[in-house]
Amino acid sequence: MVRQPDKTSRARKDRSDGTIKPRKKRPSEPKRRWWVTALRRTVVASIWVMIGIGCLVAWYGYELPDLEKLETPSRRPSITLLASDQSVLATYGDLHAGAVKFDDVPPYLIQAIVATEDRRFFNHSGIDVIGIIRAAYINLWAGAIRQGGSTLTQQLAKNLFLTPERSLKRKIQELLLAFWMEARFSKKQIFSIYLNRVYLGAGTYGVAAAARHYFGRPARALSLRQTTVIAGLLKAPSRYSPFRDPKAAVQRGNQVIANMVDAGFLDMADARIASRAPLQLVTRGTGSGARYFSDWLLERAAGFVGHSDRDLIVRTTLSPRLQRIGEIHLSRTLTAAGRRLNVHQGAVVALAPDGAIRAMVGGRNYGASQFNRATQALRQPGSAFKLFVYLAGLESGMTPDAPVMDTPITINGWRPRNYDGKYRGRVKMREALAQSLNAAAVRISEHVGRRRVVAAAERLGITAPLRAGPSVALGASEVNLMELTGAYAVLANRGYPVWPYGIIEIRDGAGTLLYRRSGSGANRLVAPRIVAALHSMLSDVIRTGTGRAARLTRPAAGKTGTSQDFRDAWFVGFSAELVTGVWLGNDESTPMKKVTGGGLPARLWRVFMIDALKGAPARQLRAD
Repeated sequence: MVRQPDKTSRARKDRSDGTIKPRKKRPSEPKRRWWVTALRRTVVASIWVMIGIGCLVAWYGYELPDLEKLETPSRRPSITLLASDQSVLATYGDLHAGAVKFDDVPPYLIQAIVATEDRRFFNHSGIDVIGIIRAAYINLWAGAIRQGGSTLTQQLAKNLFLTPERSLKRKIQELLLAFWMEARFSKKQIFSIYLNRVYLGAGTYGVAAAARHYFGRPARALSLRQTTVIAGLLKAPSRYSPFRDPKAAVQRGNQVIANMVDAGFLDMADARIASRAPLQLVTRGTGSGARYFSDWLLERAAGFVGHSDRDLIVRTTLSPRLQRIGEIHLSRTLTAAGRRLNVHQGAVVALAPDGAIRAMVGGRNYGASQFNRATQALRQPGSAFKLFVYLAGLESGMTPDAPVMDTPITINGWRPRNYDGKYRGRVKMREALAQSLNAAAVRISEHVGRRRVVAAAERLGITAPLRAGPSVALGASEVNLMELTGAYAVLANRGYPVWPYGIIEIRDGAGTLLYRRSGSGANRLVAPRIVAALHSMLSDVIRTGTGRAARLTRPAAGKTGTSQDFRDAWFVGFSAELVTGVWLGNDESTPMKKVTGGGLPARLWRVFMIDALKGAPARQLRAD
């Protein structure tokens, strides 16, 4: 058996002399304290966190926009539409009115904004730590968001460069932009940029544009009351617009005044004076009903000057007074008879004899429906289309007193009937038109040829497709109110062509003339003797015929129209000064309760014309 040596024997042989080497004792290690380990780990973690934050900031900072473009913003060009009296009808696009400097605006405008939006603006470096703590405390105490901690610089960064999304990325970029703007610009420069770039409702950017838009004056001339209203717009430009809700704008302005008192900018005596001062808003052209006209016109403005990056100022033909009269009388008519007669919509167009649009009411309420029934709705004109039948008849050699048979007639199985179901036999052409006899009109149409009737309508401005069937004489093809009114205007214009128009001139923001209407310069469409004959015959419609409800105390002529099943009711007529067309019906083409063109439309036409021509001397209709 082999004997294993023990450890003692091995240890004893360590020395060369055979003596035993004593084992060396290790020194005892002290116990490591727990907080040292925790501190070491915290330091390491902090370093990694800082590295991560640095990388995150660098990554988000890489995607920041170029601050060099801060003072040269891009925007949509604006279009301002002016009524015939130079009042503002509507504005489209982004409205700017030139830059203002910090020292150019009233001190109380700066004070109102600072007191309401950022009281420590002139003391912080882009981020207001004290403001953030105060807002957090107030929100925590209220249990809801009552205050925000963003500074004016942060608001500027967010509004100019960033999206409204709520994310960590957006917040970090906002803070970076705020720091960089504070490092690059002085406080006055940042505030000036804010004044020139902030959105203040209705497409206006900057206090200069807002001052012009709401108060019709430059920013430096704003009153204390007006500056508080502008400062109040910063919270919610649409909600506190003085045009949309003057009461809400005043209440918000009063809150701004209270903020100025609290910040030490106003004493109580000045605050009371300011809160009682009037707003003095700029005069607006008309109510929202003018938007039908404005929207229609906007589509045509580019056709005159092309697509431009310049601001445009368009002077139009619309009369605010006539527009308001049209809106009021249409609303009253529909309110009084709407439910009883099941008529809920309507439209009114008024033209000068040369085609200048003086009023365009495209419906009962623009806010409820932007569909323009004056220009977009195609409806059957009924007997109002007979103008073209009698025009074709007269041009074929017939005279107003020529006989025509009002007796039953059948064409390919179709048999027109008069409204009352009766036939008058042999009548004169003028009587057939005055009494709106259907059978007589169809006989004239068949005699001269349907193609000539269609050609007459197209020559006078009807562009809608017309079917040359036997029922064309009774207005079976659909047209719109604007074109039909324009066709009647040819007679008021002594037979010369009429194209309804709304633009007088267009200038750019610097006042340079880009377009000015110079007139049509076209030859006559209808000979003077034919014009005189139609004047006489259409005057009989109002004097003794179906349009008696439209009688005026001045020379006038016109025609009623009623479509099948009482779905549409029309009256189109003219004096020497004004041509007006009226349509009543329902959007769904549901039948009315026996409303004819000689009823409600004729009465609406009459009250509109009386008010529109009040004070104007009566003039005879002219044919030459």
